[in-house]
Amino acid sequence: MSGEKDLQKLLKTMKPKHKLGDYVFCKVEKLEGLDLNEIDMIFREEEAITLILKKEIASKLNLDYSVIMSWITLTVHSSLEAVGLTAAFSRALTDHNISCNVVAAFYHDHIFVSKNDTEKAMEILNSFSNQE
Repeated sequence: MSGEKDLQKLLKTMKPKHKLGDYVFCKVEKLEGLDLNEIDMIFREEEAITLILKKEIASKLNLDYSVIMSWITLTVHSSLEAVGLTAAFSRALTDHNISCNVVAAFYHDHIFVSKNDTEKAMEILNSFSNQE
């Protein structure tokens, strides 16, 4: 199954789920010596390798981070070709001065917001299912 493409269906059924824990973004030059099972996401950029992982693991590994984030997953299976989903929820969060960092994976979109904004972000994301 390739996932949902219809924007209105995606917004109505995105069912955000807050994954418990405190998450951070860190950078490393190489993956050697790291237990990849402790890292939730890895992205290789020209400048460095970005890791997304639990704060306590970053601290254990003496990795620097600047902001503690919450991880919210949109549980609807969105197509990689869906148009407008990220724009819609990021606009709604922007309207409430909430920064979001988005990772789109094969099945779901994952949104990272400041830990202090978690409750409000969940309220905003859940409000899409109540719209006509």
